[in-house]
Order: sequence, then structure tokens, then C-alpha cells
Amino acid sequence: MNLRVLRTELLRSAAPWAGLVVLAVGLGFLYAVNGPWWGSSVQWTDQWTPMALWTRVLLAYIWPLVGGVGALYALRDHRSRMPELLTSTPRPGWQRAAAPATAIALALTAGFVALLLWGGVQVALGTTTVTSLGWLPISAVALLALVAAALLGMGAARTLPSPLTPPLVVVLLLAVNITLMQNSDGRLPAANIAPHLLSQLSPVVAQPRQVLLTLTGAVHLGQTLWLLGLLATGFALLTATRARARLTAVVPALAGAVLALLVLPGDPAGSYRVDTAAASPACEGPVCVTEIHHDRLAALAPTATEALRVLDKALGDDAPRRVREETTPRALMEYRRLDADSVLFNFEDPQIGAAKGDQLLRRLVGEGIAPSCTANTAREFGSDETLVVQSVLASWALGEFRPIDADVYDADEYRASTRQTWERFMALTPAERRSRAAEVREAALGCEFTYPDELAGGSPR
Repeated sequence: MNLRVLRTELLRSAAPWAGLVVLAVGLGFLYAVNGPWWGSSVQWTDQWTPMALWTRVLLAYIWPLVGGVGALYALRDHRSRMPELLTSTPRPGWQRAAAPATAIALALTAGFVALLLWGGVQVALGTTTVTSLGWLPISAVALLALVAAALLGMGAARTLPSPLTPPLVVVLLLAVNITLMQNSDGRLPAANIAPHLLSQLSPVVAQPRQVLLTLTGAVHLGQTLWLLGLLATGFALLTATRARARLTAVVPALAGAVLALLVLPGDPAGSYRVDTAAASPACEGPVCVTEIHHDRLAALAPTATEALRVLDKALGDDAPRRVREETTPRALMEYRRLDADSVLFNFEDPQIGAAKGDQLLRRLVGEGIAPSCTANTAREFGSDETLVVQSVLASWALGEFRPIDADVYDADEYRASTRQTWERFMALTPAERRSRAAEVREAALGCEFTYPDELAGGSPR
């Protein structure tokens, strides 16, 4: 390929617009829309893997647009009425197509890398202590998807040289994304319309929900095979001059899809794994967080240690001996896996992530006596009645009544119910209170819920 021709393509053609579309649409969407990529435990500028996953989420909008830009770019020969002249020259079609294909690929690479650099610099300057390169395959597949979409659009426009081709390519790729796009309902995402296996043919991933999770190698390999086939089909269509060549051009895409479906996991649990570097424990005595949250250990450890002391005094030999951050992946609304020996917590729980001082202590003590099988996160809502029980038992263990602060449906009702339950519970004898707390804890570890009106007596439901 002639470098002078490539330089001309980059300087005087519409190819650089593809890179600008990626950068402008990506940053525009991230900063113009106040979504879960801001102000959550999976904020896109806090950690490397969430940053890469959020840029993959953006492909829901960028991928179709890039395909349309590629189609628009390839229409220039038709607009200048040159196809017959070009096909009459002895130069092979693949050589003529190489320069514009390379130009748009370089432009897309520059635009996408600039988007990654924008987020990566903020991650690097932040508080992250995890520098694993496991996020690179996530972003590499995204870049491959953009190049494949551009070449597919170019091939489509060369095959159907019409002003309607670019918008049709955008609509088609958008429809593919909508059909195959993943939700955040599964252990990780579950498919929206198509089965999970087919949903992975879309380069778009579900919105990241748990900061410790990343894609498995099988997903990277399967999507790479499919996208390489799609890229080869686009390039073949771009170089084809006869109907037979255009028909055979679809073979690489079909082959890539077949190979991908043989490699891709068939269920959400096989598509995601816990990032071992991010989830490795960082401990101070009996208090452990994950390495990705190492910066929060110093502030948490004194309060968590005090919570263990209070629990030991309240529960005796049955008290938990450790406080540790949860690392087990689970589906949305799936029960947590409790541990009798540990007070489990998650920074995605707003009552943990934002709590300080006495409120954090009460939350940990309450979770230690009456652990909840139901998670409380930005996308999951625990029971207000569970908070009532935990508030009462934490107040009993700490010797002072004070409800746990929480964002509940009806704050007045919550406080009134907590006060009433506290008074009934304190009417019991000290021995009865201690016995009742032990019974509630045993039931909670088995995911049997105790209602506030049962706390002063009766069996958990």
C-alpha cells in the first residue's frame, strides 16, 4: 500500500470523522447524561476494568454510527461517478480498498484510544491500587468491533451505492444491538430478547454492577472470532466487483459466527469471573477489604474492630470473629451467601459506603446480629423491616437507642416502628433479650426473616 495515498486519505478524506464521532459521542454521552457511570461503586473513572466495560456499553450507540460513517465514506466514488473507471484499471480491487480501509481503521483507533486515555488518566490519578492489565482485552475487542462496523458499512455502500445506505446501516446495526443487548439481571447480565449465547455476538456488554467482575477469556475469544469474520466480510464486499464475489463475501461472517458460538459460554455465569487481582484480600487484623478498596481500609478498620468487640460482648461464643468484604458474584436479587464467622459487607450498600462513625458501627453490629440475605445496593432494595430489627438489636448491643439512618420509603413510619419495637424488646428480661437475639441470628443465617413484631417473642417466619 502506497503511504502517500494513505497520507492523502487521512488528510483530505472523511476518514478522520470516524475517530471524531467515537470521541465526541463517547464523551458527550458520558458527561451529558447523569447515569450509573457517575456516583456509584462502578464509576467509569475509578477503576480500570469498569472504565473498559463502560466504554463497551457505549457501543450501543457508537457502533451503529461508525457503521453509518463507513458507509458514507465509501459512497464518495459513486458520488464522483468513478466506479467504472476504477474497475477498468489493472490494479487489483483489494489494493484500491486497502488505503481507505486502513485510513478509517487508524482514525477509529485514534479516537477510541483518546477516549480510553481520557478515562485512564483519571483512573491513574485516583485512588486505585490495582494495576492489572486484564482490562486491555475488553477494550481491544471494542476497537475491533468499531473497525468491523466501519468496513461492513463501507462494503454495504459499495454493494448498494445509494444515499439511503448509510442510514439503513445505522438502523440495521442499532436493531442488532437492541435485539442482542444484555441486561444486568443475571449473575451478570442476562439476554434481553435473544438467548444469552446469541446476545454475546453484540459487542455491547451489560452495565457493570459489581466492581470485582470482568469478562472471561472465552468471551474475548468468541467475540474476536465473530468480529474478525465480520471485518473480513466487510472488506470482501468493499473489493468485490461481481455478484458472485459479493455472495461469497458473506462466508467469513458465517464462519466467524459458527466458531464464536462454539466458543462463547452458554450462560451468564460462564461469561464473567471475579478479577483475582482486584479481589485479593487486604487486611488489618480481623478486618479485610478487597485490594481494589485498599484505600478504604484505614477508615473502616477501627470501627469494624469495635463492632466485633461489641458483638462478642452481646453474643459470646457465637459472635462473628471477622469483618470482610463480599467477593462472591451473584445474580440481581439473588440471596447473599452468609458466613456465621464473618460480618459480610459490601461498599455498594449505601448504608456502608456512605456511613461513618456511630452509624457505620450500628450498621455493622446490626448486620452481625441479624444478617440480611437480601442485598441492599444501588439496584437492589432491602426490607425496611429488616432495618427495624437491625436497629433494635444494634441499639441493645450498644446500650443506646438510635435507629440506623437509611433511605427508606416512609421515614416517619420507620422511626415509629423502630421505637415501638425497641420498647417491646426492652420489656423482656436481660436473659430473654440475649436468648432472643441468638434465635434471630440463627434464623437469619438460614435466611429466615424475623418481623419486627416477632422480635419480642415468637418464632421467625
